Amino acid sequence: MQTLNEWLQYWLAQHPSEIVMGLDRVRQVWKALGAPTVASRIFTVAGTNGKGSCVTFLDAMLRAGGYRVGRYTSPHLLRYNERVAINDVQASDAQLIGAFERIDAARAGVPLTYFEAGTLAALLIFADAGLDAVVLEVGLGGRLDAVNLIDADVALISSIGFDHQDVLGESLADIAVEKAGICRAGRRVVIAMPQPVPELLRVVVARGAVPVRAMVDYSWRHESAADTWSLTFDQSSFVLPMPALAAPIQLRNAAAAIAALMQCADRLPLSADALRSGIELAHLPGRLQVIAGQPQMVLDVAHNPEAAQSVADWLDAYPRPTRAVFSALADKDAVGIVRVLCQRISHWYLCGLREQTPRGTSAAELLQRLRQELPDLSASAHSTPQNALAAACSAAEGNERVLVFGSFYLIAALLPALEQP
Repeated sequence: MQTLNEWLQYWLAQHPSEIVMGLDRVRQVWKALGAPTVASRIFTVAGTNGKGSCVTFLDAMLRAGGYRVGRYTSPHLLRYNERVAINDVQASDAQLIGAFERIDAARAGVPLTYFEAGTLAALLIFADAGLDAVVLEVGLGGRLDAVNLIDADVALISSIGFDHQDVLGESLADIAVEKAGICRAGRRVVIAMPQPVPELLRVVVARGAVPVRAMVDYSWRHESAADTWSLTFDQSSFVLPMPALAAPIQLRNAAAAIAALMQCADRLPLSADALRSGIELAHLPGRLQVIAGQPQMVLDVAHNPEAAQSVADWLDAYPRPTRAVFSALADKDAVGIVRVLCQRISHWYLCGLREQTPRGTSAAELLQRLRQELPDLSASAHSTPQNALAAACSAAEGNERVLVFGSFYLIAALLPALEQP
């Protein structure tokens, strides 16, 4: 195998299931690789929504403080290399191929999933780089996710909501147990939710971890007309700029990231200027990403009802007539997502994603599914994301905007063309 794509296809074929929860196999291979030290300090982020934003804030603030930082995220939007970055520079094809070669030689026939191989590759690349800190985003759940192979110095749980119930459980309590699996005895876990699921706190305490709770151990405040917000942690208080990342919930995510960083202040001290700079510089494509023009377009990867509520809050903060281009994978709660936003959208332009992924559905099937629960929904079906976007833009009048949201696959299909000058 000579190319990165060939290696990725190779890993897709190595295990019959795309998702296999459990750490035994990946731990066995990691030990065979020598289990090298990944970085001086490890931050692990789990949650239903907000993980990517919290990772981005942590990474940006640490880099603003002058530290060398590794960042591991998933899924990617356009290139696999996005998943692994050092000081905001994506890993090269050569780095990833070299890591995959080492993993394949060490695994001695142990079957690894695509995600497991990718996680091990990221850890090897970070270990080779001599980093001050690494920020790891959990792929699915927490307790049995491959990322949980590494003991975090500080854990962060961004939110608990309904997603991947087939794997994580049908209740919020079940999901909370899985997310809390990233905690370690005697170490801190930042809980970003002001009112967390009771089961989450129970499991954190039972594991011997030390909870750091939003609006209990740290708090934030923002006056609606102000262009700054304040954060109070322990005896410290900061006045901070509004994040470049949009949506009101980003204050919660930024506050949680700062609270996590404060847990390592003895080894990774950060000035107030570094915190401010990181908040202003943090950028994440596909999260309420505004594309200027006529009409204005807003892109977001909200693919569950909780994430859709964050989009709804942003729409309410910046009211304007809105049309929506939307698609969701077959295993997602499309009805729940649309129900959250339907009163804010004048018309829905639905599209299929079968060309992008086997998990996709057709536009006609999506429309039928939505109409069964929302019979008065103003919606039309379009064969491709490009056709749906073209129809929405053609119909938009005056100051109407077009919201493009749902699956990562939808944003990935449209983003390259939209970002062209």
